[in-house]
This record gives sequence, structure tokens and C-alpha cells, in this order.
Amino acid sequence: MNRFQTEAVDRMQEFMILHYLEDITVSDVLRVSNYSPFHAQRLFAEATGYGVGEYLRKMRLTRSAERLKEGESDVTDEAFESGYESVEGFIRAFRNEFGTSAGEYKKSPSPICYFIPYRVKYRDSKLKEEKKMAETRNIYVTRITKPRRKVMIKRGICGDNYWDYSMEVGCDVWGILKSITPEPVCMWLTDKYRTKGTSIYVQGVELPIDWNGKVIDGFEIVEMDECEYLMFQGEAFEEEYYEEAIKEVERAMDKYNPALIGAKWSTREPRIQLEPRGERGYIELRAIEKA
Repeated sequence: MNRFQTEAVDRMQEFMILHYLEDITVSDVLRVSNYSPFHAQRLFAEATGYGVGEYLRKMRLTRSAERLKEGESDVTDEAFESGYESVEGFIRAFRNEFGTSAGEYKKSPSPICYFIPYRVKYRDSKLKEEKKMAETRNIYVTRITKPRRKVMIKRGICGDNYWDYSMEVGCDVWGILKSITPEPVCMWLTDKYRTKGTSIYVQGVELPIDWNGKVIDGFEIVEMDECEYLMFQGEAFEEEYYEEAIKEVERAMDKYNPALIGAKWSTREPRIQLEPRGERGYIELRAIEKA
């Protein structure tokens, strides 16, 4: 797929992200591609693995699941807000998508797989190379303490970064974690927490130390000790510049000398990455201990 085709798919994705809660149709989405409907459908399916209609449906059902979990609406409201002509049709679609009924999920939310609309332009190396932020911005450093806690994680095989890990375990992991909490974590595990033959990089969700809920199939619980961290946070950024925003924070961390505050980098506790979200800036935490 060439650059112009990738940009066409991204225009369709962006249009859906901005307007999927409105009364838009598949034809509306295809129109913004500037390709014929047939060609646009083919390009979109090739790039994302989904048809435009299916993609739109998954986005709307995930938003409905979020609202039901938060108690913001009932099943009937969500059926019509999501564009279904009947409550029965919505209930059927919800069960097919998440494997549980909408009514039961509202009463007792359990982990399901939210749909995450990953933008294809962020995977295109030719486009990524051209994205440079105009200027260097501030990096904010905060000293925090993380208490002793449990973390439910999904291990990979040998991945030590997001892309390799995702190739090993699939992209659904993040969608499952987002159904549990709005703030999952990514971690680079130290030898203290790794098991032989598994990845350094993992994704998971932090839980109270006294949590005794059900562990999701394929996940496991790891107990982590109390530890001090330095939290590095960059300024807000436009989503298309996310890679440069990450690099900017990482450069600042590499230059920072914790001896200035009487500490040193810890090799026992994991490095932690939060979801790169443009409106708040990129955030990463590195563990410290007394020098």
C-alpha cells in the first residue's frame, strides 16, 4: 500500500473517530477517501482487516459497553444511540461482539475485549520518518511512591517493545485491559519478575494488594513491591507525533542524573509506560532507590 492509499484509509478512520456517534453511514465514510466506493472498501479492509461497516459497528458497541459499565445509560438507550432499529438487534450484536448480554454486563461488568481503532498511519514507516515536532518542549519530573500491589499481566515470548509484543500476543490484549480500567500499563520487567522463556515487555493492569478477583484466561498475577519512581511527563502533542513525543521523554530520562536527589536507578523494579495520549503528554516511570 502506497502513501496515498494509507492516507485515504486514515481519512476514513479519522472521520469515524470524530463522527461515529452521529448518524453517519458507510457511504459517508467511503466518500472522504476520494476513491471509488469499491476501491475504498478494498483498501480499508486490506489495511485494517475489517470492512468499514464492521469497523463502525465495533466502535459503537465498545462505546455502548463503556457507557453501560459506567452506569450512564440503559440497554434501550444504547440500542437506539448505536443506530439499531430494535433493542433485540442491539442485544444480539452486543452478545456476538463481546460474548455476554448487554443486560448482564450492565449489572455486573466483567472483562471483555473493547475495540481499539488503531490508526494505520502510525504503522507506516515512510510516514513516521517525516513526523518531527517543531520544537523541543518541557519535560516534567515528579517523584512518586507506588505501593505494594498486584499486577495482572499477559506475558509474551521474547518481545522487548510494543510492536514485537503485539505480534506475539495480538492487539486484543489492550482492548481487554481497557474494559477493566481506563489506565492499563505497559512494563519492561526486570529479572525479579520475569519467568524463563517469556518477554521483557508486558501489558497489564495494576490492582490493590488485597484484590482476589477472577484472573483472565491467559493472564497471571504478579505481586510487586513498594517502590519509588520518577514520573517523566512531556507536554501535550498532536497524535501523529506520538513517536517523537516518546523519544523526547526517553532522551530526557537518559540524561537525568538521579544522584541529584540522593538516589540511583533501580534494577529491581520495572520501568512503566502509560498509554501515549496526546491531550496529556507521554508519561513514563522509572524506578529509583537510595544511592
